[in-house]
Amino acid sequence: MEEKETKRMHDINTFMSTKDNETYLVGKDEYGKDFTMIFDTIELLELLDIKYMKNQNKKYINNLNK
Repeated sequence: MEEKETKRMHDINTFMSTKDNETYLVGKDEYGKDFTMIFDTIELLELLDIKYMKNQNKKYINNLNK
């Protein structure tokens, strides 16, 4: 069985979508090393629920203010 790799992206500093249906996120991993993720843009848009993500983020921010 292939081992699963889990990484956390910190300091996202670049976002790019191309005409070739690729979306890039570039930043640093949890160890400060450069890290690039490349997504199929159509699949990413189908998967992400932006409204839900915004609502969850509002909850997070509201909890910081308590």
